[in-house]
Formats: sequence, C-alpha cells, structure tokens
Amino acid sequence: MRIDILTLFPEMVSGILSESIIGRAQKNGIISINCVNIRDFSTDRHRRVDDYPYGGGRGMIMQPEPIYRAYESLAKGGSPFVIYMSPQGRILNQKLAKEFSQKEHIIILCGHYEGVDERIIEEIVDIEVSIGDYVLTGGEIPAAVLCDAVCRLVPGVLPSEECFCDESHYNGLLEYPQYTRPPVFMGREVPPVLLSGHHANIVKWRKEKAKERTMQKRPDLMEKFSDE
Repeated sequence: MRIDILTLFPEMVSGILSESIIGRAQKNGIISINCVNIRDFSTDRHRRVDDYPYGGGRGMIMQPEPIYRAYESLAKGGSPFVIYMSPQGRILNQKLAKEFSQKEHIIILCGHYEGVDERIIEEIVDIEVSIGDYVLTGGEIPAAVLCDAVCRLVPGVLPSEECFCDESHYNGLLEYPQYTRPPVFMGREVPPVLLSGHHANIVKWRKEKAKERTMQKRPDLMEKFSDE
C-alpha cells in the first residue's frame, strides 16, 4: 500500500508514523508513507499557499492551484483514492478503516487555517473523513490517526490477523478484558478461566465479557451487533 500525505507541516505527520509498528512496516517495504509539502508547489516567491476568503470572514483559505499541482505530481496518470481530513466528513470507524486498507494508493489532503478552496474538493477528493465531532487546527493529526488505523490492517503489518480480529470495534463489539502477570495485583486476581488452559471455555468467557463490556460502556453498539 502507498499513502501520500499532502500537508503544510510534513514533520508533524512523519515523526509519528516513523515509529513503532508503522515505522517497521515502512522499513520492511510492506507500506509506503510519503509526506509532501504543498508549499513546494507554490509559484509564489515566498512559497505562499493561502489567501483571504472571497465574501469576507476571518482566517485564510488554502489556494487550489498548489494543492492540485502536488496532486498531479503524485497521480501521474493513475487513479489514487483521495481523502480530505475534515470535521464535515464521515466519522472514521473500523469498517471505514478496513475499506481503506484495501486500496493500493491513497492520497490524504490535510487542510489548515480555515480549510481549502471548495473547488479542489470538488475536483480531486473522493471522500471527506473526520476523526470526531470537534475542530483541530489542521488535518495533520487526523491524517496520522487515519494512517495508523488503516495501515495496521494491511496484511503483513501485524504478525497475524488474530492481532486485530478480536479488538474493539472489529466485529462490532468492544474487546474483552485482558490480563498479564502477576496473577494477583492489589488483591485482584486474574479470572480463573484464563489460567485453566481450557481453550473452548476461554473463548466462551471472552465472548460473554465482550458483550457485557459493550453493553456497559457503549450500549449504542449493541443495537448494531448481530451474533452470528
């Protein structure tokens, strides 16, 4: 999988994504994440990429031309899937992350200031995505969140599918409680079933606890869950 991120602040994103699991996946050639500075495609001698909004108002708007030139340099006749990080977009969830993980080439556009000229959205963007109903100063942090959520689902990034198939939201439920050593901490014991070595009983316990936890913490998810 190839991901190109169009941004005014490439270091904000590259620093996060060069570490840990996603960083190792890049070093191993499983995924490719490239941060592109939109200012490099400005024709202004001061590398300016924004201007005042038509109709008045506070803040600055990112101009469409530098963004489009950056997009063209990456598309090169292909058909990349373009995502614009926006508080007006679809809320990112596990289902959407799985869909994106099937794409071969994704371009993520990060807005800043008061956003981007609407015409660039109309021209190149396939979907607008939000990480929640709140506003940040720019799309860089949301882009990093999206990349992490998507890339970890790409085959080979994690050791096996088992690493994420029981996680929260993957099958519609929250994940069951997890424990490690010591067997007793502050008087709290690990549930005996997890120490029993009885695989079938452990699977049953985890499924029950997943439903119980979802009902307690996110009852809204239970309305969508279907027990196969």
